[in-house]
Amino acid sequence: MAYNIPERYSDLTPAAKLDKKTLNKMVWMSCFLQASFNYERMQACGWLWGILPGLKKIHTNKEDLKASMAHNLDFLNTHPFLVTFVMGIVLSLEQNKAETATIRSVRISAAGPLGGIGDALFWLTLVPITAGITANMALNDKSIIGAILFLVIFNAVQFAVRYFLMHWSYNLGTKAVTMLTSNAKEFTRAASILGIFTVGALIANYGSTSLRIAIADPAINVQNLLNGILPKLLPLVITIGLFFLIKKGWTPIKCILLILVAGIVGCAFGIFAGDSKAIDENGASINGGYNPLVSWYDYPEPAAAEKTGQQAYDAIQGVVDQLNKAGVSVTMPE
Repeated sequence: MAYNIPERYSDLTPAAKLDKKTLNKMVWMSCFLQASFNYERMQACGWLWGILPGLKKIHTNKEDLKASMAHNLDFLNTHPFLVTFVMGIVLSLEQNKAETATIRSVRISAAGPLGGIGDALFWLTLVPITAGITANMALNDKSIIGAILFLVIFNAVQFAVRYFLMHWSYNLGTKAVTMLTSNAKEFTRAASILGIFTVGALIANYGSTSLRIAIADPAINVQNLLNGILPKLLPLVITIGLFFLIKKGWTPIKCILLILVAGIVGCAFGIFAGDSKAIDENGASINGGYNPLVSWYDYPEPAAAEKTGQQAYDAIQGVVDQLNKAGVSVTMPE
């Protein structure tokens, strides 16, 4: 039986401010954010595990704690090193007993953008610079010190960031909670619009489903026709279809299985295009990325690439050489 999360907590009395020991404990527990990662709720289990010590101190009422744990199991996906920023803000809202809808909106709105920010800060900046310096030390000095130094620098930075963001965002959230709660409806609506905008951007950037089908004679690529109507139309249709299925009561797991089956069947019949980098026995790329199990239409041969000037000259020279060998005197013009 589904649990209906209440809009407000039973005890609306603001809780005492969390002590530094509890905040520091949650910093360490945030390291397990992805320990129970799954495709239905992503990091939700690890998130609840990390924030639970604070929730237990804030919600002495068991029903309120139950409601808080339930909505903190919502879908969450953020950068693992910057998650304490979200934790601090959510804890400050929980402490002041804000409406559950407001807390959920703040959590999603704060968590989403941190993925790109964290990747830029850590994977694209800190890791290449640190690894580049320490790898040269290891190669030149032939010592393990380079590898140890890399681990020390990397982990020192990420833990310093975790600690700072937890304490800073918790204090920031406490000061900002009055503004958020007084404009809860407007903020929730704005957060929802931002979430929809983010999902649309993800579809446009990462949606790659395309059709392999070619019809008529001469063959017409159906995907090119769809691109002329609206690029990324197929990923958009799939997303909207899944949205309506979830509204009808489908679980995310069922939707994932449906996509998996549709993908396997579609590729078996050559419906969806692939990018397997497959090549034939001559080393040429296979049309559509693969050979389907069931071929029910003729795929057009790729257009021959135009020869460069040098390639054309070499081809003509080969013909001239063959004619000269056959006794026909032919000379190439200068």
